Amino acid sequence: MGGPPTNREAAPGIGMCRVTSAKGALPRLLYNPLAPASRSTSTSEAVPGVSSNLRGLPSVDRVLMDERVRSLVEDLSHDAVVALVRDSLGRARARVGGGAPTPSAHAVAKEVATAAAAWSSWPTRVINATGVVLHTNLGRAPLSQAAAEAAVKAAGSFTDLEYELGTGKRGSRQAVLQDLVRRVTGAQAALIVNNNASAMLLGLMAIARDKEVIVSRGEAVEIGGGFRVPDVLRSSGARLVEVGTTNRTYVSDYESAISSETGAILAVHASNFRTVGFTHAPSLPELVELGRRHALPVLHDLGSGCLLQTSEYGLAHEPMPQESLAAGVDLAFFSGDKLLGGPQSGLIAGRQQAVERLAAHPVARAVRADKMSLAALAATLLHYLRGEATEKIPVWQMISTSPDKILARARRWEDAASGIADVVESRSAIGGGSLPGETLPSWSLSIDPGGDRPDSLAARLRDMPVPIVGRIEDGRVLLDPRTVLPEQDAGLVAGLRSLLAGT
Repeated sequence: MGGPPTNREAAPGIGMCRVTSAKGALPRLLYNPLAPASRSTSTSEAVPGVSSNLRGLPSVDRVLMDERVRSLVEDLSHDAVVALVRDSLGRARARVGGGAPTPSAHAVAKEVATAAAAWSSWPTRVINATGVVLHTNLGRAPLSQAAAEAAVKAAGSFTDLEYELGTGKRGSRQAVLQDLVRRVTGAQAALIVNNNASAMLLGLMAIARDKEVIVSRGEAVEIGGGFRVPDVLRSSGARLVEVGTTNRTYVSDYESAISSETGAILAVHASNFRTVGFTHAPSLPELVELGRRHALPVLHDLGSGCLLQTSEYGLAHEPMPQESLAAGVDLAFFSGDKLLGGPQSGLIAGRQQAVERLAAHPVARAVRADKMSLAALAATLLHYLRGEATEKIPVWQMISTSPDKILARARRWEDAASGIADVVESRSAIGGGSLPGETLPSWSLSIDPGGDRPDSLAARLRDMPVPIVGRIEDGRVLLDPRTVLPEQDAGLVAGLRSLLAGT
């Protein structure tokens, strides 16, 4: 009989350890990246030639001798660089085991240098020439200069974030933002959290936990990243009650579903898709009137947080928080980093009593916004109060720019890419889960890939010192000036000239 099981015992393979639970559960292997790499015993070594190719892999010491890797040791640390080298060799060993050629020490060193560069340069500034104003993969809304400066100011110093200078006592990080949101939207009260998904989650948890929430079947939707309204409801502890059909729902459908278990009525704006044709949905005033008759709160998830009339810029109307609150909803949820044009954040605006319930909920602290986001959001909201949103906020600068101004910029780019590009009419999209299907007239620089493939040409543009991200259309690469910040024109022109010289 052996002794009692230990929590840690030696495991086969150097650099590995076996951990078991006190109850003798199945062991799991933990990898120590700083330990010497174990020699692979995979069956691929039995394949003729593979074993000798594996023996040809450079050693860790050999890679460490490369000049690029040696310089990394000065920037990072010896242990961190060794770990990177071992990771790279591990991937190379797997590739060679699959029949790939054995990489040289130089090739491994290059991969290590690339991985280390990603650590220090991420996120990399890019030129968004896709024509998509709110490009989720590129970080959505760029901040105005004032908002960016406010974030830096908050980050680089102590501030009165939660401190009252007048009294010397603890203050609230929400106070200034609450006042700004009230003045911009007309709400009685407001609360800022880290994004709109958490705003909605917090609202449902505080208002309707263990209760039923009535939602139109056509609004029980999925938005980006697999975020589904039914899943959020379940996570909040509320129970979803779907009413109506996918394309037509009436107030009477909501009223028929009301019971003693009903906790709220939820309206969700379909911000990333459109249902057309034989459709019907009740208006917000109708839902609010129904909620008042049955003493039920009405919640509205607007999504994009649009504070300006989009119809003035040739776009379909996008629901606005001001309109929802004027209609009488108890709580409106919307994003700060979409059409509002600020940092990632979730804004909750509505009736005083409802907002106070959310602010007092324990989860409110778990989803609160950080000081940099709050500072940037305050600066962004000030642009609206000053009536300067279209002049100062990049998203609205892009949306409001006339096609003639875009054409002039595209012509200047064309001069830099003479012989390989011309200017064509195009359309710019809004993107970012806002105004689905809506586009704006634009002009783009269309680059002929010549004998190259368009995706290869697009890759070359992304490999520029300042990466240029365009879109491929009809076998050509298009660069749309609408979404390129004016101060980035010089970098884009330099990239085009480099491309032309390479061609």
